[in-house]
Amino acid sequence: MNTGVNGVALAVLIFFFVVVAAAGFWASRWRRPQSMESLEEWGLGGRSFGTWVTWFLLGGDLYTAYTFVAVPAAMFSAGAVSGFFAVPYTIVLYPIIFIFMSRLWSVSHRHGYVTPADFVEGRSGSRGLSLAVAVTGFVATMPYIALQLVGIQAVLEVAGVGGGDNIVAKDAPIFIAFLVLALYTYTSGLRAPAIIAFVKDILIYIVIIVAVIYLPSKVGGWGTIFDAAKGKMETTNAATGKPTGVFTPGPGQYWAYATLALGSAMALFMYPHSITATLSAKSRNTIRKNASILPAYSFLLGLLALLGWVAIAAGTKPIGLDGKPNPQLVVPQLFEDFFPSWFAGVAFAAIAIGALVPAAIMSIAAANTFTRNIYKAWLRPNATAKQEARVSKNTSLVVKLFALLFVLLLDKSNAINFQLLGGIWIMQTFPSVVFYLYTRWFHRWALLGGWAVGMVYGTVAAYNVVNPVTKANFGGSTAEIPGLGQMGYIAITAFVLNLVVTVVLTLVMRYVVKAPEGKDATIPADYFADAGDPRVEKLDPAAPAAPPAH
Repeated sequence: MNTGVNGVALAVLIFFFVVVAAAGFWASRWRRPQSMESLEEWGLGGRSFGTWVTWFLLGGDLYTAYTFVAVPAAMFSAGAVSGFFAVPYTIVLYPIIFIFMSRLWSVSHRHGYVTPADFVEGRSGSRGLSLAVAVTGFVATMPYIALQLVGIQAVLEVAGVGGGDNIVAKDAPIFIAFLVLALYTYTSGLRAPAIIAFVKDILIYIVIIVAVIYLPSKVGGWGTIFDAAKGKMETTNAATGKPTGVFTPGPGQYWAYATLALGSAMALFMYPHSITATLSAKSRNTIRKNASILPAYSFLLGLLALLGWVAIAAGTKPIGLDGKPNPQLVVPQLFEDFFPSWFAGVAFAAIAIGALVPAAIMSIAAANTFTRNIYKAWLRPNATAKQEARVSKNTSLVVKLFALLFVLLLDKSNAINFQLLGGIWIMQTFPSVVFYLYTRWFHRWALLGGWAVGMVYGTVAAYNVVNPVTKANFGGSTAEIPGLGQMGYIAITAFVLNLVVTVVLTLVMRYVVKAPEGKDATIPADYFADAGDPRVEKLDPAAPAAPPAH
């Protein structure tokens, strides 16, 4: 339990914050083009990143505060179903990257698409469907950014900064994080998190390798750790009258565990930030190489998740400065309890920077989505590439403010639900993006109808999940699957409803109503295009940006 400011740890943390901030500003000069005044440069780094830069960028983008804070906290509080599903989900994820994302990169490279909604409009000829995909991506990113800010707040609170009853002091760390993010993303765009990701990943690997070698020996070994975790999970929770959590999933948890893993894998690369990091690669083959080497992060994730159970064996007390239990503090508190202050500071910096990198990419991706698919598509069609870049920069600031609202207004005791809530929404864009990479059989209006049904069901079902302790709505991401009587991830149930409605409406639109189809701006060869394609033209920042063809 933290009883005051840890001066040494805080000083180390501030040092690394200064280093990454300086790196973020310097990034605007890294591989600097003639002009940064276009989404191509500011928002996608000129589509110039090679295998290693892309690997660090994608690692920094995909392995977030969700990985470093929320997953171990879920393991500590509720066990395997709530936390360890993240390991198989990342393993399922990489074939998705290898197969789907290389096709999306090719067609986006060929047509200059910056967002998934750009592609959907070009493929379907439907501005309405494109708007639905864009709005979903924008909204779903907000709770994900909020989760990063919760991670930063957690390490600062354990270091003795923030928290307490004073509302200004309590949320001060979040506002500090907002300012840091705002400054370097505004000036450097995607180049900033690409540079900072190198620092983040090096720190994370050092900290985790040291932790998994050193900590088990201090608490009696892995046998003791697993026994302690099993004992806690089987203990009855006084508030609910049920076991505290799940040590290993039993028959009653199979569907929850499996659907959480599958749904999270399907959802992750539908997020604008995941696609932004993918489209920044310089070639189609760069994406495939990264799909092959990114599993190294899954090993790291498994070790991180187990730290939640190490904390149980260690008797870690994650108590905030307000005197209340807060599971999100468990990993920072574990490091402060067992390591010298200077190394605890390194660990705090690794976690905080691990939140800053994805938060920067997320805010850039959400801003690009708003600019391309809402501002330009609906408000100012004749905007130049330079005007697009300026609007996107300003929007990236607004995005962070929206994320702050999630942090300030929603229950933070189970922060993993921030990511899972976004997953429920973004999952409903899967048919429009992935199916369109291979076929246009699904009618554009049917896809829009399926999306609407999935969004409404998913949101209502998630709202109706009440935290048994705090009694707050949006208290979880699993609910009973209609017809099966088993608990499952709401995103998968909503997706199935989405798909059924889409298929039925497609049959009606095609064969009964014979509704008109939009124009497809792509050709089969576009899905195999690679770097050096002579049909690709760079945009002049001073000229009007060409809208997605439709």
